[in-house]
Amino acid sequence: MAVYIPDKNRYDGTMKFRRCGNSGIVLPEISLGLWHNFGDNSSFTNCREMVHYAFDNGITHFDLANNYGPAPGASEEMFGRILKDSVLIPREELIVTTKAGHEMWDGPYGNGSSRKMLITSLNQSLTRMNLDYVDIFYSHRYDGVTPIEETMQALIDIVKSGKALYVGISKYPLDKAQMAYDYLKENNVRCLVYQGRYSMFNRDPENGIIEQAYNNGAGFVAFSPLAQGLLTDRYVHGIPSDSRISKPEGHLQREQLNEQVLDKIRSLTAVAQKRGQTLAEMALAWVLRDSKVSSVIIGASSVSQLKSNLKGVANLSFGKEEEMIIDDILNR
Repeated sequence: MAVYIPDKNRYDGTMKFRRCGNSGIVLPEISLGLWHNFGDNSSFTNCREMVHYAFDNGITHFDLANNYGPAPGASEEMFGRILKDSVLIPREELIVTTKAGHEMWDGPYGNGSSRKMLITSLNQSLTRMNLDYVDIFYSHRYDGVTPIEETMQALIDIVKSGKALYVGISKYPLDKAQMAYDYLKENNVRCLVYQGRYSMFNRDPENGIIEQAYNNGAGFVAFSPLAQGLLTDRYVHGIPSDSRISKPEGHLQREQLNEQVLDKIRSLTAVAQKRGQTLAEMALAWVLRDSKVSSVIIGASSVSQLKSNLKGVANLSFGKEEEMIIDDILNR
């Protein structure tokens, strides 16, 4: 087996980095998420090639969660295998994140945001990835039951234990997010980052979440910036047989691709072509147009797809007329 040697030119300026909130941490504008394409049904060789390509092109931030797979835990195991196999990837140059809060195992303690769940889950995650610590550990959601104080105190104690350097929250509603920011600040462990779903087709974070994170000194990291593949060229001419939407077990369902959505996709594609970009490239650039966004997390199933998505950072500027046209399309 050939030894992987990282590209010495990976920080040549092609990948730009942004400050994550009011902290000393910077994140690459594009991060790699290991949600669906690093499970136990994926090729180790292909996954390893994607991680190598990502790292060689300035992606230092790898985003995971305890339940990413399939099956739950499989993505962390795959990532752990890749790191063990790729011994020349320096741990000190990686930002590795994981999360807990959604259902992970059967029984009363395998779900939710309790102290027991978070600490137990992180210990399992570290074992799967063969790591001593993660850089960021997230409370994956507000579960509607556990007191915010219990969840945040668990995050504080995790940082003090050395098993995570920073903590974040994901998908919290505005009021609960503010409670989390306040509790962490009062106990001298600030929230580094809020992670939320954000794309042209989901602009909910614009209704206060991004601004709130900024005002509390936290970064904002966007996931699903391509709306699980809708904001690409794949569906302009119909549904390919090998696409995510064609699989009944996937999160993206056929009813999400109605005529109204297709009309938006085709109109946005025309705008992207005038910019010299694919729809996916423009969609990534659109999320990154806001300087308060620290990074966008992309998923990829191949090196070629990853390579294509990385072109999205080449042109992040939008003229006022372009923004008006895009807003008009999205508001139809």
